[in-house]
Amino acid sequence: MKADHQKVIRNLNIAKGQIEGIITMIKEDRYCLDIYDQINATRAILANVNNKIMEEHLKSCVKEAILNGDDSKIDEAITAIKKGR
Repeated sequence: MKADHQKVIRNLNIAKGQIEGIITMIKEDRYCLDIYDQINATRAILANVNNKIMEEHLKSCVKEAILNGDDSKIDEAITAIKKGR
């Protein structure tokens, strides 16, 4: 993975903390929409991390493979993107 590891890990740790917070909110029987908002915030962070990883994959792994005459990485990326919908 060529993405900025520190930034990716920082964002994943934020998401991890939010998930732990969501669990606490559920245990404390907090207001449903507050929990919902926290889940959406966590999903947004994970989506951003996921997009960054795919972006870096396309810019590095896929680009390198194409330059070496290997188009199979394109199909892999397309399959991964379709799974992520």
